[in-house]
Amino acid sequence: MNVKPRRDLFRRRDEPRLYRMFFWVILILGGVWLIRAVNSGDIKPLFEPTPTPTRFAESYAMEGDAHFTAGKLDDAIIAYREAAKVDPDNARLLAQLARIQIYSSAMLVKDDTIKARLEEGLASAEQAVALAPDDSFVHAIHAFALDWNANPTLVDARETQRLLTKAEQEAVRALQLDNANTLALAFYAEILVDQQKWTQAEQYIQQALERDSSLMDVHRVHAYVLESLGEYTLAIEAYDRAIALAPNLTFLYLRAGANYRRLAFDSPNETVQTELYEKSLEYFAQTARINEQLGVQDPVPYLSIARTYSQMGQFFIAIRNVQKTIEFQPDNPVFYGELGVLYHKNRNYETGILALECAVRGCSAEKSCPARGDCGPGDTPAEVKGLPLSASTLYYYDIYASELAALSTPSKNYCPEALEIAALIEASEFISDPNIAADMAVVRTICSFSLEEEPSAAPPEATPSASP
Repeated sequence: MNVKPRRDLFRRRDEPRLYRMFFWVILILGGVWLIRAVNSGDIKPLFEPTPTPTRFAESYAMEGDAHFTAGKLDDAIIAYREAAKVDPDNARLLAQLARIQIYSSAMLVKDDTIKARLEEGLASAEQAVALAPDDSFVHAIHAFALDWNANPTLVDARETQRLLTKAEQEAVRALQLDNANTLALAFYAEILVDQQKWTQAEQYIQQALERDSSLMDVHRVHAYVLESLGEYTLAIEAYDRAIALAPNLTFLYLRAGANYRRLAFDSPNETVQTELYEKSLEYFAQTARINEQLGVQDPVPYLSIARTYSQMGQFFIAIRNVQKTIEFQPDNPVFYGELGVLYHKNRNYETGILALECAVRGCSAEKSCPARGDCGPGDTPAEVKGLPLSASTLYYYDIYASELAALSTPSKNYCPEALEIAALIEASEFISDPNIAADMAVVRTICSFSLEEEPSAAPPEATPSASP
């Protein structure tokens, strides 16, 4: 029997495929557009790092403070610069950066690098004042920066006076905004010392000590005030208190050691003098140890050690320590100048001329080795640029001219160079110093002779260094 199949009343009919195909086309086109947008940069991929900084300014500032406490001032400067980038409107961050930059200049040697660092610090302080003209702390740091920039060995007398006047105005402004600002009191005392107003300086630093004796800056300035008054023993005690608060800031050890050296220089008792020199050397050696622990290649402690041994009359050890500084910075003309002075004192005049030539005139990399007493296996020959005549380099010029004149012979005539150096000195303000004038007169007298016979006299002793 032929039976027709029963119709399934409940079976769903198939949907037309046209809609499904349209959906897939749209999806594919959308995917292509998305890929092209990502590649062109119109759309950023998910989970890509954001372009804004992920660290807060406070985090960088804390890192900077930690580096400063550890004695790593260059790292502290880098951290505070990053903090200022993250929060460029924060005046206090810039002021703290300025404070560290100014202090870090105490660890430099060459006048041009010191001056550059001080100017960087002053620029940071000026930015801070522009951002916060009514902030007492900012004005105090600005006063501090101005005072250290008023260094008479780096700027002329007129500029020194201008900077000191501005520094005093800033310190007064800081105290007008907050008369309890301890740093403002301390920095004002430092400025007053530099203005030779010692009585007022004592009054202000005592106020600072009474308000807050927990600050390194306060004890450092207190030591500076005492030092300016010739109270070297009390100054050392104040530096020791600053060191207790900041045990890794090596410039504090250097100042304390220099005060011990000054006490030794003034002592009439030979036994006491030796003890004081040894104490000075302990502070400088501690500075070198701290630098070694921190991985800092700082030549300054070795230069201080050399100067101490020089005053003790132990020139061979002094020379070795200056040679150590040249290992750190083989192109630094200051170290060649110091080495030339020591060779002069040790009566090694020929090598002294080579070293002083590098300091005054500059020398090639090949000449730098014999100038330092020959290069060892670890030494690096380096071209040296001469130092311009200034208050801090006058001694090198003086000895160089004196040695050249004294060692001139008919076969090896150094007089043209000696007279040229003498002319430079005579054309400067330094010729007003009677000792310098006398030295240059001797140079001209020696070179005025025919030099038919070799001179038998040793080079005249040049003017002694002003700082013991």
